[in-house]
Amino acid sequence: MKLLFLTSLLPENEATSGYEIANRALLHGLRALGHTVVAIGFANPGKSADVLEGTVNLGELAVTNADVDLRQKLVWLKRALQNNITFAGAKLQLISNDALIANIEKLGHFDGVIVNGAPVAAAFEAVFIGRPFIYIAHNVEWQAAEASAKAAGNVLERTLFAREAKKLKALECRLAAKANHVFTLSGQDSLEFAAMGAISVSSVPLIVELIPQKPVLHVPKWDAGLIGTWSWAPNRIGLDWFLNAVTPHLPDNFTFAIAGKLPNAPTINHKGGTIIGRVPSATEFALNCASMPLVSRAGTGVQLKTLEAFELGLPSVATSSSIRGISNLPQNCIVEDDPKQFANALVHSAKSGSSGNLDGSLFHASQKAQMLSALDKGLLAFQKQPLLEAAE
Repeated sequence: MKLLFLTSLLPENEATSGYEIANRALLHGLRALGHTVVAIGFANPGKSADVLEGTVNLGELAVTNADVDLRQKLVWLKRALQNNITFAGAKLQLISNDALIANIEKLGHFDGVIVNGAPVAAAFEAVFIGRPFIYIAHNVEWQAAEASAKAAGNVLERTLFAREAKKLKALECRLAAKANHVFTLSGQDSLEFAAMGAISVSSVPLIVELIPQKPVLHVPKWDAGLIGTWSWAPNRIGLDWFLNAVTPHLPDNFTFAIAGKLPNAPTINHKGGTIIGRVPSATEFALNCASMPLVSRAGTGVQLKTLEAFELGLPSVATSSSIRGISNLPQNCIVEDDPKQFANALVHSAKSGSSGNLDGSLFHASQKAQMLSALDKGLLAFQKQPLLEAAE
């Protein structure tokens, strides 16, 4: 089949954030099944040259709140209120529906549209809603927004997140009802979309690296390391839980580093903790850590950093939320939700050092096989509908 992959951000060769890693994996999987897939969307600022082949670049766009100033955020908010859509969707409306349709029509015939995520669905719902489409739900977004509202530090943030949750729930219910099929990234999310009215829904396991890596045995620099996009509220909730609830139970000589974009950096009261910010290579950072604390406490979907740790074969301690959507846990992953027990397990895990590493290629192979099988079965939904013909 020939498929149109409608996305907010185009997949990149060197993906960094969890969303970008998921995009790359999904596009790779669809193409690995033998389908012709044309991705259309925006590029990260300065990254137009890095997007994968077979894509249509609508222009460069910064969509992360931490990367823009207050003036840009107010422009997005005004657009969201005027157009009665989500804040995330308003970011993408740099072009009109007609302009997007014109770009699509140049590409000719498609058998169906893959709508990749809630932001692009909110921004351009009128473009695809009457055509055969499959929706990829990276999360149950309204639940993530609702959790962010509850954790918000002030009335304004709480109000905006609550509005986002309301708009997202209405959007996701419409998508569930109209889509030929819904792909989610965890089994629990599939149940949530079924409850929202999805007739056909299934979960898709993901991979982080297209080619599996084997970690090199070496002496770790830190006992533990955390890495993520901490500007995303659900991720930050997990980091704050680790710093406030877990670290008081860690020995004073236990060392840990926090890597990744971290606006409004928190105070670290533990002697062994340090913030190092963005790093050139997430893999190199992970391999310098004896153990990986996987600290998700909110959100839905799958945790890509969990998959990365498992693919590298690194010892880890994970909360129950961190392993959602993953059925085959490696032997060197300990699951704990109690802060004190989490800390104790982390100390035990870190003592193993490089000797606790496993061959992550086995986990990678299993995940990839499951991903391809799930995508293949879900795409059968397009065979039950008339084909999509773009205007000549």
